[in-house]
Amino acid sequence: MKKSFFALILTFFSTFLCQSQDDGWTLSTGKVEQYTGVVVANGRIGILPEDKPFEVRSVILNNVYEKESPLGVSKIILGMNFGNLEMEIDGEKITENNISDWVQTLNMKEASFTTSFNFKDKAKVTYTIYALRNVQYSSYIDFKVDAKKDIQIKVTGKILTPEVFQDPTSTFRVLKDLETTMPILQTFAKSQYGKHIVATSATFIWHDINSVREHERPELKHNKVSEYDNRLSFERKVRKGQQSEFAWTAAETSTQDFADPQTESERFVIFNLLTPRKDLLGEHKKLWEELWEGDIVIEGDLQSQLDVRLALYHLYAFSRGDSNLSIAPMGLSSQNYNGHIFWDTELWMFPPLLVLNQDISRSLVNYRSDRLGKAKQKAVNFGYKGAMFPWESDDTGEEATPSWALTGTFEHHITADVAIAFWNYYRVTKNKEWLVERGYPMLKEIADYWVSRVSKNADGSYSIKNVVGANEFAANVDDNAFTNGSAITALNYAVLAAKEVDETPNPAWNEVASKIVILKFPDGTTKENQSYEGEIIKQADVNLLSYPLDIITERENILKDLKYYESKLSPEGPAMGQSIFAILYARLGDSKEAYRLFKRSYEPNKRAPFGALAESATSENPYFATGAGGMLQVVLFGFGGLHITENGIEQKNEILPKEWKSLTLKGIGPEKKTYVIK
Repeated sequence: MKKSFFALILTFFSTFLCQSQDDGWTLSTGKVEQYTGVVVANGRIGILPEDKPFEVRSVILNNVYEKESPLGVSKIILGMNFGNLEMEIDGEKITENNISDWVQTLNMKEASFTTSFNFKDKAKVTYTIYALRNVQYSSYIDFKVDAKKDIQIKVTGKILTPEVFQDPTSTFRVLKDLETTMPILQTFAKSQYGKHIVATSATFIWHDINSVREHERPELKHNKVSEYDNRLSFERKVRKGQQSEFAWTAAETSTQDFADPQTESERFVIFNLLTPRKDLLGEHKKLWEELWEGDIVIEGDLQSQLDVRLALYHLYAFSRGDSNLSIAPMGLSSQNYNGHIFWDTELWMFPPLLVLNQDISRSLVNYRSDRLGKAKQKAVNFGYKGAMFPWESDDTGEEATPSWALTGTFEHHITADVAIAFWNYYRVTKNKEWLVERGYPMLKEIADYWVSRVSKNADGSYSIKNVVGANEFAANVDDNAFTNGSAITALNYAVLAAKEVDETPNPAWNEVASKIVILKFPDGTTKENQSYEGEIIKQADVNLLSYPLDIITERENILKDLKYYESKLSPEGPAMGQSIFAILYARLGDSKEAYRLFKRSYEPNKRAPFGALAESATSENPYFATGAGGMLQVVLFGFGGLHITENGIEQKNEILPKEWKSLTLKGIGPEKKTYVIK
């Protein structure tokens, strides 16, 4: 049955209102019909809350992979779910059907997700989920029950193990050292095909643990429903007008990171158990405060401010500077794209993080450096020299694309994308030690790859044949514009890097770079590939030669390519193409067109109620971190006028949309500069 007009209006306004908080930091919602959650994450674990009391949809473990099927490729693991709890008041279980005044709030500043509601006329319940930034393999759910009458509460914490796991062992033990007791609920099991052991430990915390005598604390009861469903509960009376405050903390580890994840997960929980809440959460908030030293402030357009902050929040939440890990297209929000690493990181997410947080950006490039050996093996395996990176990467550094997908065998621009990110990292940080140890060795191997990859034409020029370009709708084409342009850029950067470390660059690098062809139509418009005749394209390709590659720099040519290819973009393709067009118009001084395309780059992709981004206007796979990177680049490198140059970060021709009163970019570069555009 179709919704009534009145119901549609209510849905519209509830969606709108939930994104209109006036502080620029919080997103709140009441109960809505269409619900897409937002992730609480710390770069190691991602927790996706639901719109039902005490429920969490999923827990994702970063860089922990198992095969998706016996004949399939790797897939990021869906971890044990430690976030589903139950609460009973006076013997009645709380559900979405017996509560009122439901509100959920994402506090981006503190990276916390709070749910509150009233249970009949008996109690107000509030709980906040944290993925602790300071204790990176653990979470913390902080509860407060305000009694309106004398009530009896029963709370049950659970470790739910997906049925695909093998041989789970579920236990409850009370560990003791001197007079300190440490109750630990735990499950550990093998992943689906036995690659990893995953362990989860959890316990309840009462915040008055240091003042309440042992015999006065609530009694814990263990209930093992099955090895896949491990539970721990307690009961407590709460008098009218009083509060009951407690927490549920859990840690999840695996053999990807620990030789003994079972005991390590216990140690994290014990640390959280015996660290005062104020100190534990205070350190988490302090670390997020440091992250937000790199920030974007938009005055005069609250909705754009919230949208931009949500994008930046997700990039920060999906990464960390001490991990040497990268970011998958969907971050830690889902298993989409198998949690693999693509060019999405280097071309889309890396640039905004590079100018706002050099620690995280270093992690992203080091992820590739750590896998250079496998890239060199791949080059040899396909008859090339140097290093050849996989289109989809996992923990191994080998090709992780499904074999049926032509991208995995032929989308070679990824190797140039890595080089571009590496040189840009050096240009911003001027970290000479890193350049010597990691940067130049990478750039050298990639340059050698492209020299071996090109084909020499009769006229002395060079072609790159048989590739899938950024426009993945065209497979096995010759001289794709972006592939050729990125190879030219990678070769040129290798020459610059060699000189920086006092090495003699291979003369072939400059020779090949200067003669790789960039094809044109008769009217001067750049041609997407040798056989291109105006077909619909998946995403920006040719226009990437103007930004970020700076190969096509003349205004007339940039405009010609913009006007031709905007109409060719598929409405079902990812939104990043619109971001590139917006940046170019901003750099050309056209704020009206830039703002139009900025909004087009993400607004159709927003999903109620918080504004989580899907990959395209027609897809349902949020959160799309790649799209977040694209929209942030519009603000930083378009409106903000930032350029990454041999002199570091420079500002040129900044421009402000008429819809904004001002734009402030904070914490830019190693000097943490502030730029104000009015």
